[in-house]
Amino acid sequence: MRHLMVYDMIEAVHRAGSIRKAAEDTNITASALNRRIQAFEQEFGSEIFERLPRGMRLNPAGELLLHHIRSQRQDLARIHSQVADLSGVRRGHVKIACSQALLPYFLPRQISIYRRDFPAVTFSVNVRDRIQAEQDLVNFESDIALVYEPAHMVDFEVLHVVAQPVLAVMSRAHPLAARRELRLRECLDYDLLLPGRQYGVRVLLDAAAHRIGRPLEPALETESFEMIRHCAAYGQAIGFQIPVGLNELARPDLAYVPLSGKDVAGGQLYLGHLRGRTLPVAALKFANQIAAALGDAA
Repeated sequence: MRHLMVYDMIEAVHRAGSIRKAAEDTNITASALNRRIQAFEQEFGSEIFERLPRGMRLNPAGELLLHHIRSQRQDLARIHSQVADLSGVRRGHVKIACSQALLPYFLPRQISIYRRDFPAVTFSVNVRDRIQAEQDLVNFESDIALVYEPAHMVDFEVLHVVAQPVLAVMSRAHPLAARRELRLRECLDYDLLLPGRQYGVRVLLDAAAHRIGRPLEPALETESFEMIRHCAAYGQAIGFQIPVGLNELARPDLAYVPLSGKDVAGGQLYLGHLRGRTLPVAALKFANQIAAALGDAA
């Protein structure tokens, strides 16, 4: 498959931004790499790179070609997976884009369960916010995505949806820890530990705060949900997360109290893939397992 070698070179130049750097990354000479790119452009009938004073970048034709390259790679991976199935051996590689909330407990358990039956299948997990996860699917950088309150969903084929209310996270010694439900106004009397504005939980909280006329003023704003959990264990600050990212048995020092639906509308966790794409066998089987697990947990 010699054409795949040329595709590797094109992607290397795209990532590196220059022939010289890409040549170093691929262990060939810059002149040889340049000749291969030029020969491909001549055969292709169009230039795919803009030659700039300090490097190279894909032009619109190159962007279209790169999307085709990634699509072809995924089709080939799917065929390899199907061929492996013919011999009764499950193989493949599953690429997942997901929120941080899925990392501590849910995904590790699900991957472990899957690999007990299919140990030849490998995984990569890309931590993405609700916008980046969808872009990962479009760029074929991930097979499936688990997204809380996705932003667009134009290219998102939904496989499963599960409700995930927003929970207040605090120390078990916190004055509000014994409550069965909290109003947002009550939380605003304490220091707030908030995720960045790109995350679905923050979007819902900002909308709720706007409705009651009380802007959110975080004592801590971070991209790390793990940091929110750790900080919430000390003092009287309050953080916010969704149930799938929490485990009461693993953190007995924390309390998780639902926010009232009168203030904060519950969000949805979506499992899906790129619309119109046929998933590789391993990715599809894992997606089905995830859907069943989310259904059992609902």
